Amino acid sequence: MNHEREIMPTIRIDAMGEPCPQPVVKTTRALQDMREGDVLEVHVDNETAVENLLRLADNRNIPARSKKVAERHYLVAMQCTVPHEKEEETETAPAAGRGDLVVAVTGRTMGTGSDELGEMLLKGFFFALTQLEPLPKVILLYNGGAFMSAEGSPVLDDLKQLEARGVDILTCGTCLEFFALKDKLAVGSVTNMYSIVTTLAEAMTVISP
Repeated sequence: MNHEREIMPTIRIDAMGEPCPQPVVKTTRALQDMREGDVLEVHVDNETAVENLLRLADNRNIPARSKKVAERHYLVAMQCTVPHEKEEETETAPAAGRGDLVVAVTGRTMGTGSDELGEMLLKGFFFALTQLEPLPKVILLYNGGAFMSAEGSPVLDDLKQLEARGVDILTCGTCLEFFALKDKLAVGSVTNMYSIVTTLAEAMTVISP
């Protein structure tokens, strides 16, 4: 049996130039509509994306292979070998909406080591939040995190989308005043330290990038 034969893709995703986690998010969405025998072809421009996609396939027990097409051009192909029970999964899947998760953002970067990298990671973090099911219940923004809800924020569109879907976006009022951002708040509402502490104390789960 020739495993290297060319198979025409059922679905083709062009994720060239797209930052993490968008290639994985797009692929995950596409996999939801795959049926037995369907082939998914994903084009990316870096090896990290390839590794992430292969890991996604492995976690779902989907056969996958990759190859380098050209400089900064990689192909990951996946073929579904098990029927996708979409209707059954729809019945048993948790309903979309707000969960018990509280997200606390305290700065303008994610992690330490490089501010430039940290800004990129934080942007990817907020985009990933929009893909969660269920969504977070509350996003708390304090100290440097107050910049995320202000005019000019690189994640403003993601926060507005989350707010429109029912997520509470709360920014520390003292922090807005300290950074002279009070008149630049562009999404969500102002909160205080008592509410922040209460929200954190009552949360089932809290994560902070």
